[in-house]
Amino acid sequence: MSKAYVFPGQGAQFSGMGKELYDNHSSAKALIDQSNDILGFDIKNIMFSGSDEELKQTKVTQPAIFIHSVVAALTSDDFNPDMVAGHSLGEFSALVANGVLSFEDGLSLVSKRAMAMQKVCEMQESTMAAVLGLEDEVVERVCAETDGVVVAANYNCPGQLVISGEVAAVNAACEKLKEAGAKRALVLPVGGAFHSPLMEPAREELAEAIKNTNFSDPKCPVYQNVDAKGYSDVDNIKKNLVLQLTSPVRWTQSVQNMMADGASSFTECGPGKVLQGLVKKVDRAMEVSGIS
Repeated sequence: MSKAYVFPGQGAQFSGMGKELYDNHSSAKALIDQSNDILGFDIKNIMFSGSDEELKQTKVTQPAIFIHSVVAALTSDDFNPDMVAGHSLGEFSALVANGVLSFEDGLSLVSKRAMAMQKVCEMQESTMAAVLGLEDEVVERVCAETDGVVVAANYNCPGQLVISGEVAAVNAACEKLKEAGAKRALVLPVGGAFHSPLMEPAREELAEAIKNTNFSDPKCPVYQNVDAKGYSDVDNIKKNLVLQLTSPVRWTQSVQNMMADGASSFTECGPGKVLQGLVKKVDRAMEVSGIS
């Protein structure tokens, strides 16, 4: 009976996030107050009462979801993982909850990652699109046959994949995917091509920051996005964390591997219930819950 704990990525944010934890736990209050000092701006105020527009800025979204997720895990009496994983940004939350990074170092890295990604988004117009109802292989083939940069970026669950790349290439691929029988191929309201080769400048910045950060051995294996395998050694964890920015998020495969390795329940830590839904799409009988 192994307990898996999972941590959400960008898109799970909402106004009021983390406020209940702040009001009810002194340790949560201390961490959220500390976050303002680490980041150098009032993230607490934006989390508790910011508009959707404010919360949607990458430099706000990523730290906000990270803070909420980590605080939810660390203040919970039930948090006792046998394995952890995080979706994209959530991988950093998983590493802090799992004792690999300190809260301060984790938040600093997330902030640097967000800023680096924002910078790339401003340099070049790029986007992402959700594709529903096609086999992964078909989506991969269409991307490979489309001119320009467009790649499979998020393997979320069977039949749900996100593609990422240059605007024209993503639009062209969407048309071809509809012709190939996709139920939907919908361009998403995001400012950049996350998890694609276009993120290379951000990857280089993040690599430098990770190199100068102290990592400790994890309490349990972390299943990483890059290849969906469980890791317990720091060198591989660091390398995979850097590669993640330009590589696809293999979430479907991570969940399948965790189940194969004995996961009997999945608990989502942080805002929203997206990951609980994705786990259910992989195995309808799996027990899921959330800590928020």
